[in-house]
Amino acid sequence: MKHPGQILRDELSGENVIEPFIGIYDCFSASVAAPYSSNLFLSGFGFAAGFYGLPDIGYISWADMVAAAWRIRQILPDHKLLVDIDDGYVDIHTARHVVRQLDRMGAAMVMLEDQARPRRCGHVDSKRLLPLPDYIEKLNAVLDDCQNICVLARTDASGDEACRRIEAISETRAHVLMVDGIDSAEALKRVRECTDKPLLFNQISGGKSPRFSIAQLRAMGVRLVQYSTPLLFAAEKAMTEALDALLERGGVLPPYPNRNEIGVRECLKLLHANESEAEPKVCVGVSGQSHSDRPAGSLMGVFRNVSGTASLEA
Repeated sequence: MKHPGQILRDELSGENVIEPFIGIYDCFSASVAAPYSSNLFLSGFGFAAGFYGLPDIGYISWADMVAAAWRIRQILPDHKLLVDIDDGYVDIHTARHVVRQLDRMGAAMVMLEDQARPRRCGHVDSKRLLPLPDYIEKLNAVLDDCQNICVLARTDASGDEACRRIEAISETRAHVLMVDGIDSAEALKRVRECTDKPLLFNQISGGKSPRFSIAQLRAMGVRLVQYSTPLLFAAEKAMTEALDALLERGGVLPPYPNRNEIGVRECLKLLHANESEAEPKVCVGVSGQSHSDRPAGSLMGVFRNVSGTASLEA
């Protein structure tokens, strides 16, 4: 079986449309997202919230993130997984070790940022940046260790500094580039002019970036799109609404079956599909097979439709 990183490299080297990376935070959210896209993003924001119950400000242990990626790879081996490794967990030696681990388990790509500690979500203020030479040194060390995995080089700079960093990062062998927290279409177009490398754009609800449709992003030269936290935010909303409704009904569960409710049968169907003897959840575009439960209106269909205007929010 071809390494997912090599599959992604092939996609990047051609003109084929690349499916959006859907943000997940654990195996259950990955299972829900799997039919919608063959590309998944293990988000640091989501993982910090789901695993620790804390904000994403540097609490994540590299061992916990690697273990989470391994669990997802076991149940969804035919999906391409992008893993957020923050700043590589401070030092170069740890960054290299983490990337080697993820490469061996079949992760498709890692995201390495240029923030200094204490780090912050890319869409909040008061971010500190590593000196550019220090980041380039770390990035090159990670790239030297890559066998199959791709590297997404992320900067959290803005304005002229963002362009300066993107130009410098473009001189490395990084496979994909990203500026997080872009606040306008004009800023995105300016970044696009600074590099010939593939760009990824991050969409997150309530963040600094405008809401763009996939078609709009493609028209501005964006090759890859990620939705960092749609499932995390949806889960918080759904859980709150379910508990509020339970209180309003005096503790009585909603009627079942009901097309708006998930019960034992529906949940077990999702989970049994992850067992090792079950048929793999393979999406069209990964290996030529199709997943029978893939929604008719999948994100791949939206991404192919360059003339579409629908906006997908994180």
